[in-house]
Amino acid sequence: MTRRPVRARAYAPDPAAPGRCCDLPDCGAPGEYRAPKNRRNLRDYWWFCLEHVRTYNSSWDYYKGMSPSEMEQELRSDTAWQRPSWPLGRLGPAAWDEGALRDPLHILASTGINKSRGPAGEKTPTDLREPLTTLGLTWPTTLDAVKTRYKELAKRHHPDANGGSRDAEERLKTINLAYAALRSRLVAEPRLAAAG
Repeated sequence: MTRRPVRARAYAPDPAAPGRCCDLPDCGAPGEYRAPKNRRNLRDYWWFCLEHVRTYNSSWDYYKGMSPSEMEQELRSDTAWQRPSWPLGRLGPAAWDEGALRDPLHILASTGINKSRGPAGEKTPTDLREPLTTLGLTWPTTLDAVKTRYKELAKRHHPDANGGSRDAEERLKTINLAYAALRSRLVAEPRLAAAG
């Protein structure tokens, strides 16, 4: 016959009890149960007997005296264990130190990270960064590469190929705008792509 391991009961006295009387006046029972004094310092305790700690706990309200906005702020900070946090992607590719982030195999090219410089380190024109990201291309690029990529994406995201989806239609509009911006720039300044 196997024996279950002995667990301490929830109401068992605290082993770290200081061996003094209950902190409630006129109570001579041993103070074996701790309870936090306030929400600002949860490691500063009152020591009560079992009866008085039950009474104290039933009336304890951590949020007592807080406004709804303070409660919301407290809950939000608790989701990150009281540590500062920021939304993911808030700074975008600008948060990466491009000197430290090397991508010789161009693995990050499809993710949108490290798009401001091409494989040889050429600076991407500011007005072309978004269209290049939309089409999934890196700088420098050629008009032929832009056309090929546009045709591929137009086929994939055309509403007729996606059952008349409104999302596909919106995505195709974005792709069309990106293609038009890149095409007009590369046709007007063919040396731009070659010069980087």
